[in-house]
Amino acid sequence: MSKRDDLIAKYADDLKNKCKMTPDMDLLTKVTIGCGPAIYNADSETVAGSDKSELETVKTNFLMKKLGLADSPKLMEAINSVIETYGRSERNKYRAVVYYMLVKHFGKESVYG
Repeated sequence: MSKRDDLIAKYADDLKNKCKMTPDMDLLTKVTIGCGPAIYNADSETVAGSDKSELETVKTNFLMKKLGLADSPKLMEAINSVIETYGRSERNKYRAVVYYMLVKHFGKESVYG
């Protein structure tokens, strides 16, 4: 298996065990690929759930630019909801997993169609 396949397996495990979700492997693979080289860097592969500027970046660069959502308080509510689902105390909140849950939350799977 490639390094990316190993990471996708790790993300699927997080979704099943930490988030209590059954992952759509095809969508998870596409979201992971969409993250680009960020998944291979120890600093950028995770989302700091308590860092307001990081959450703003997720909102602006992912939800608004990538998914095409309009800015509203609902975006930050969704991010916080995903962080809660993952577990605030969970040290490693993988970017691909957070993005996957946001795609599912907003029903934007078509972006990765």
